[in-house]
This record gives sequence, C-alpha cells and structure tokens, in this order.
Amino acid sequence: MNRATVSAAYELLEGEGLINGQVGRGSFVQAGVPGAAPAREDRLISFATSRPLADLFPLDEFRETASEVIADPRTPAILQLGSPGGYAPLRQYLMDEARRDGLAGPGDDILITSGCQQALDLLQRELAGGGQTVAVEDPVYTGLKNAFLRGGARLAAVPVDEGGLDLAELARMLPRERPAALVVSPDFQNPTGVSMGLDSRRELLRLARESGTVVIENGMYARLRYRGQAQLALKALDDTGSTVLLGSFSKIAFPGLRVGWVIGPRPLIARLTEAKQWCDLHTDHLSQAILLRFAGSGRLERHLARMLEAGARGLDATLGALEQHMPQGTRWTRPEGGMNVWVTLPAGTNTTELAHEAERAGVSYLPGPVFAVARDASSSLRISFAGAPVDQIRSGIAILGGIFRRAAERAAVREPALALV
Repeated sequence: MNRATVSAAYELLEGEGLINGQVGRGSFVQAGVPGAAPAREDRLISFATSRPLADLFPLDEFRETASEVIADPRTPAILQLGSPGGYAPLRQYLMDEARRDGLAGPGDDILITSGCQQALDLLQRELAGGGQTVAVEDPVYTGLKNAFLRGGARLAAVPVDEGGLDLAELARMLPRERPAALVVSPDFQNPTGVSMGLDSRRELLRLARESGTVVIENGMYARLRYRGQAQLALKALDDTGSTVLLGSFSKIAFPGLRVGWVIGPRPLIARLTEAKQWCDLHTDHLSQAILLRFAGSGRLERHLARMLEAGARGLDATLGALEQHMPQGTRWTRPEGGMNVWVTLPAGTNTTELAHEAERAGVSYLPGPVFAVARDASSSLRISFAGAPVDQIRSGIAILGGIFRRAAERAAVREPALALV
C-alpha cells in the first residue's frame, strides 16, 4: 500500500481521537476517558486532509439544534426505518433551494446519500458498472478515482491546468474514447483548487452534448468562495437537463454527519435510489433532520459566514507562506476559494519521498502521485489549508520550505552529473 495512503488513514484515526500521534515516537491507541481527543501539542501540523477547521464548529448551536429535533413529537418516526431516497422534508428543502438557484428543472429529482463518496459509488454502478470508460480530471481527488477504478471502470484522463479542465484535450479525447460519463469539479477543483470560467463551462457542455456523454458535476466546494465572481454551475447552464449535480454538507457544515445528495434526471435518480436501497436501506434520517433544522433556522448561514472569513485568512496565509519559503522554480495555484492549493516543486524532487522527511519534522501532506491518473505528478503535492489554524499554516509551510529547498539543491546537483554520464 502506498505510504501516503497509510498516512492519510492515520490522519483520519487521529482526527477521530482514536490514536495519539507523537512526533519521533509513533502513533498510540488513545487511552483514558473514552472519546478523549489526543493532546494537541503532540499532533502533526496536517495539510493532508481536505476538511474544515474543527475549532469553527458551533457546538452550542449544534446542541441546541439537536435538542430541538429530539424534542419534536415527530422524532420517533425519524428513528424508524425510512425512505431510501432520504428524509422527505430535507429532500424538499434542498430541491426548493436548487430550483431557486436554477440547479434543478421539472424533470429532476434528488437522492440523499452518505456524503458525496456514496453518490460517486452509486453513479459508477449505474453508469460504468460494465467496465465502461469514464473521463476524469488529472490530477483528481483520490476518492473519486478509486470509486470508479474499484468498480471496474476504465479511466480516461483529461489534464487540469490553471483554467480548469483542458478543453482542447477533452475535444480530442471524447470522439476517441466515447466515455459514458465525464466527472468534473468546475469550482475549486480538488486537489488543484482551480476553477473554470463561464465560457469554458459552456464549451464543456457543448462537447459533452455532441458526444452523448453524461456530465457529473461535483459541486462540493462551490459555496466556499472567498473572493472573485461566482460562476453559474454546469447544471444551471445545461439546457438539456441531463447534467448530474453532487452536493454535500461535509465542506460547509459537519463532515462527520455524512449527508450528501445527487440531483439529476428522474429516471437516473430512481435507479440510483434502488441501488442505494440494496446497499444500506437508507441513510441516517436523524442526521438529516438535524441538518435541516440547522439550515432552516439560519444557523448554517451564520456558520458558513464564519467559515468563509476563516478560509480567506487561511488561503492568504498559505499563499504568503509559499511565496516566502518555497525554493526558486516552485509553482503553485492561486485559488479564489476552496480548501486546497497545488504545489509543483522544481524538476528532480520527489514529494512521496519527501513526505517521510516532512512527517518526521512534524508536518504531513499528500504527494502528487496519490492524485495522478496518467500524468507525472512526482514533484507535486496538495496543501489542504482549511483544517489548520493560521499560525500552523505559516509554521508548517516554513518547515516544508526548508525541506524542499534542500531537496531542490540536491536535485540541481544531480542533474549536471547525470548530463555528463
């Protein structure tokens, strides 16, 4: 198993308070009071997981929301087995919002899922379960890549550049590969953080329509815009009604509640709902009821406003620290929102090997090859800044800068030597 995958697993365990990572010693099962969190001073500075800062969670408002839901006389029915399509009042709320924003038409329906990850799994079953080709961004979020690969799909890689998906390459690939679906994140793509402009979005839809390819739009990060002008979603621009839109509360509220959704043509949603029923009967309705109350009360919007302020500070700190500490010749994306920045070091560096050294120094990240589909990403890495306080962002990137500068110097010495061989 790839070392970076193991490191990411340790990050998740530590985030749940199940283990205590101690720099220079190892990781230990958390002892003491059940559910106690590991000591903060012993934790790594983590840029490895794309998640919100836990310190921002409004716990008092969350407790109040949960108490209101539990006190409701309708709660016993919520605790029974429910519809595989999701908690009906939440489905109605999300569809009303989607129609207001032009994200759902008269032929659309919605399915509540256990986060976007389950939505991706269900879509691969329905659209690529027979080993069909699926076009994906390169680099791409590893959970998306693995969902389709493990389902037997063949991946056709479309490079991502500073303007998002490389449409020239997409135009060449579509008639050659005839993919059943194209999965794209037009806003703050994971892992690069880049976004597509309005003209590019329209051109993407035109190309997909001509080739008969279903567009799956991952909209998880769209609401995390800190500056700049918001663009219309692909779903809003598609006059055919065939685009499938994925959404989630994970990035704008509480990732641990695992509530996402799929909006798409009613026949497809019906097939996805049937497939979901065979998997898990239905997603937890109590979490859905709590999130509905949290959103409908205005608490979600207040929480999101705080997240946007913190995200902007984190992004500014990240870009400033990269400017200050990265070795000469390093390139990085400059997103206007989201949770991630993509960094490419000078040629000859290997971010997978350097991840081990960084972890020993107290900083973790995921190297580029974790996200690569067909391109060489050995000198790249993802910095996920949203889950770290500003002081940790600055100190963590300063540590990485020292490690990367030394690595770049070693690579520069090796290159002339190799040229003489």
